Amino acid sequence: MSAPVPLDRIAMATRLAQDIPEGWYVNLGLGLPTAVADKVPPSHEVVFHSENGILGMGPAPLPDAVDPWLVNASKKPVTLRSGAALFHQADSFAMIRGGHIDLCVLGAFEVAGNGDLANWTISSGDRTPAVGGAMDLAAGAKRLWVLMEHTTKEGVPRLVKQCRYPLTAQRCVSRVYTNWAVLDVTPSGFLVRDMVPGMTLAALQALTEAPLYQDASPTKD
Repeated sequence: MSAPVPLDRIAMATRLAQDIPEGWYVNLGLGLPTAVADKVPPSHEVVFHSENGILGMGPAPLPDAVDPWLVNASKKPVTLRSGAALFHQADSFAMIRGGHIDLCVLGAFEVAGNGDLANWTISSGDRTPAVGGAMDLAAGAKRLWVLMEHTTKEGVPRLVKQCRYPLTAQRCVSRVYTNWAVLDVTPSGFLVRDMVPGMTLAALQALTEAPLYQDASPTKD
């Protein structure tokens, strides 16, 4: 049997995009989550929301079709799907805080086995030195999925028993997509839904601080 190969970042976004039901309103957080919009086929109706005031955000434009005034919350160029709307940022956050977003996809530094989320730091040397709108999204979206590498570059687990970084929100994460696996957060801990070919539960546990388990029973999004 060949050794398992982790997904690259684009494959991670593609894997998550496959699980978004048609008709959902979805917010994509900074960084890697924005790539998810590029991986949903046009025939699959998912309405992407950006907290800077877009509903109906499309994939990234071709290099010769960039509109410098049309960007997402990461300040990256985007396109608009037919029927899209543009509005004030205050209205955008009213949608978030009012519970009108079906799914938010965020990156993270760490996720704990109970669903605690840590995706910012207090160090000015880091790229995310403030909590920002992630706090509102974690509290207001109907469900929150995290898209992140399973470990740090040094091999330190990022699925942990207790977050060491400052928390964005408590018990808010329902599912995690990594370069090795898809895991649900349950009352019993991380339930492994899917792994890359060749990966075993024992090998995945060796990369994970928090306990993992597998269960054949159906799970909810």
